[in-house]
Amino acid sequence: MSLHDTSSEGRLQGRPQTGSQPAIALIDGNNFYASCEAVMDPSLLGRPLVVLSNNDGCIVSRSAEARRLGIAMGTPYFQVQRQLERLGVEVRSSNYALYADMSQRLMATLERWVEELEVYSIDEAFGLLSRREGEDLSSWGRQVRRAVRRELGLPVAVGLASTKVLAKLANRLAKTQPAHGHVFDLEAQADPTPWLEQVAIEDVWGIGRRLARWCRLRGVADARALRDMPSGELRQKCGVVGLRLQQELRGHRCLPLTLVPPPKQETCVSRSFSQPVRTADALRQALATYTVRAAEKLRRQHQRAGALSVFVRSNPFNGTSFYSNSATVTLAVPSNDTAVLLAAALPLAETLFRPCHPLQKAGVLLLQLQGEEQLQHHLLQPLPPEQQQRRAALMAVLDRLNRRYGSGTVRWAACGLQPAWAMRRERLSRAATTRLEAIPRVLAR
Repeated sequence: MSLHDTSSEGRLQGRPQTGSQPAIALIDGNNFYASCEAVMDPSLLGRPLVVLSNNDGCIVSRSAEARRLGIAMGTPYFQVQRQLERLGVEVRSSNYALYADMSQRLMATLERWVEELEVYSIDEAFGLLSRREGEDLSSWGRQVRRAVRRELGLPVAVGLASTKVLAKLANRLAKTQPAHGHVFDLEAQADPTPWLEQVAIEDVWGIGRRLARWCRLRGVADARALRDMPSGELRQKCGVVGLRLQQELRGHRCLPLTLVPPPKQETCVSRSFSQPVRTADALRQALATYTVRAAEKLRRQHQRAGALSVFVRSNPFNGTSFYSNSATVTLAVPSNDTAVLLAAALPLAETLFRPCHPLQKAGVLLLQLQGEEQLQHHLLQPLPPEQQQRRAALMAVLDRLNRRYGSGTVRWAACGLQPAWAMRRERLSRAATTRLEAIPRVLAR
């Protein structure tokens, strides 16, 4: 169904069909990573659960039960491991394949409920719908919550207002005020001012730490004060961006929905190693792995890269001298062919490797991106159309196989097999929505 479909089948479910005012909804998955884990393993429901970052480093998601225990976001796992065991907290490694698939399913569900949808992040989306004069859309929000829970098992919060910034605030109020039941329509309130006073300046969308400190030094401590402060003073500090934020707080739409994301200017793949890389061969394998991943992303974006940069660094906290370096190469002909990018990236490993500096992290950055619809050839390095088509067809086949049968089904030899530096995920759950062998089995007797 098209987002702009106006046929009877394309009309929106459970929401008013006519209206004189546009309304903005922000639908946000609650504790998204932890909620996805609970969907795949119902035994986790109602139990405290945390999800860890890359290499099982820090806590990046917490269930509501874990929040109530006072477990802080971003806490290094090794610091609280014994505490979590003592409190009976379940721990999971990040399962990115599962979260990405659940995110796609969530956005597909939300598309049926709004006129237009902007996917803002893996667990957030802005939706545009219509509001009749004086209408409270809370009932619509509750229907959306029920539909997502019924179809995906995920809890979501819905904030409704006239602008994106106010919808963000409404969503926060929906989650922090238990009486609202995770749905709050700010526009339906007789006076929104008391509600804006409940949102600290640090929690306003677009306000960073430094700007929040600047505001508090001037007595601007909440969203209401930011809305009412002199526009000239705010513009002098933040320019047009600050004025747009203030106008949004006043109910004037300045930030339209972004339905088609702009083309990326660069694409990066980087990871910290599970253990220090001490050999040039291991570094080549890591760079090959990251280059293959970056090339796949580039093809999904329908882009080619004109340059490639590789960077490495050691651990700045292990008591040895810190080492950080990078190298860049320009391609004669922009490409998204994995073989071409590997040929450019792998020689840089010898340039960057230092035996006396064990490496903690490396990455590949693709630069000078351009769309696939154009290609500037090189006079001295011709690329015949037949060869270009054959290579493009080969890359398409490899991508289809890895999508259908799972990432890594067809591998490049340069990546190695089961490298020791690979990301540590000792508590990884099954990718039950993307791998046939991981589908749960149910026995009926």
